[in-house]
Amino acid sequence: MILADENIPFEITKSLRGEGFEVTSIYEAARGISDEQVIEMAVKYDFILLTEDKDFGEWVFAHHAKGLSVHFLRLSRPRK
Repeated sequence: MILADENIPFEITKSLRGEGFEVTSIYEAARGISDEQVIEMAVKYDFILLTEDKDFGEWVFAHHAKGLSVHFLRLSRPRK
C-alpha cells in the first residue's frame, strides 16, 4: 500500500490507482498534518511513503526512523 504525501500531484495518485495500486492520499485524507504525523501513519499502517519532500530523508537517516520506507519522486515541471 502507498501513502502519497500531500505534495504528490493528484494525477499521479489517480494513475497509480488506475494501475491497481492501493493509494491513500494525505491531500484527500489528512491535509495539513505534520511530517511527523505522516511518518507515524506510514509506519502504523505499513505504507510505502511516496513524496517529493527531501525532509523525509532526514527522518530516515538522521533520526533513524524504523519501519519507514520512503520513495522520492523528482518530477520535472515545465518552466513558465
